[in-house]
Amino acid sequence: MATHDRLVAHIEPLGSALVAYSGGADSALVAWAAHAALGERALAVTARSESLPPREADSAAALAARIGIAHEEIAYSELAVPGYAANPPDRCYLCKGELFRRLTAMAKARGLAAVLDGSNADDGADYRPGRRAVAELAVRSPLAELGIGKAAVREALKALDLSVWDKPSSPCLASRVPYGEPITREKLEQIGRAETALAELGFREVRVRHHGSTARIELPKEAMARAVADGLADEIVRRVRAAGFAFVALDLEGLRSGSLNRLLPAL
Repeated sequence: MATHDRLVAHIEPLGSALVAYSGGADSALVAWAAHAALGERALAVTARSESLPPREADSAAALAARIGIAHEEIAYSELAVPGYAANPPDRCYLCKGELFRRLTAMAKARGLAAVLDGSNADDGADYRPGRRAVAELAVRSPLAELGIGKAAVREALKALDLSVWDKPSSPCLASRVPYGEPITREKLEQIGRAETALAELGFREVRVRHHGSTARIELPKEAMARAVADGLADEIVRRVRAAGFAFVALDLEGLRSGSLNRLLPAL
């Protein structure tokens, strides 16, 4: 049975569901399957917050329309969550806990039987404290429950002709700030401006890590080679400085998920 068919069969017995939907590959596949399984008894909800770039929320809405699932947005402020702005190692737990409490209450008020998220089977390999909130609040993770990892998610989306099948992962902007360094709206906006400016240069996957006055840019190694070969270094510096950084550094290790997690033992 195809991956997307397995998902539909897995979700159908729920009868109704609210999908925590960011518009990324994982939540998009869950939203598609929920709509296929439950029709009008499925609702996708996107939280517009300080750490979600506006372009991501806009593209999520467009994709929900393409899928056909009912879609709503809620205003959500991570910075208002107690303890979040101090940026502790369990920041993601604090954020996900508050968000999923709101989504659980919303589902109950709408008479929807379950809240689903897009966690996949590969997520356990990295430090992800938000998974604890998912477990505590009985949020269902259909991809993880079926052992479906990121590669299978992308294959299924491609088979369904959904444009996000090759969309790079894009964790929240707060993940660009080292643990223990306070998170502010200004920092998040600064990171967002810098990453948008680099995306406009054609870099599809990029992280701008915020180290005070310095931006440490992570790019896939092939993109790093292009940046040098095409003579883009000066333009990269100009754009990132215009976003508010005084110094611009290119990380020679290249892009890797959760690179700031290596600082955890020092905290």
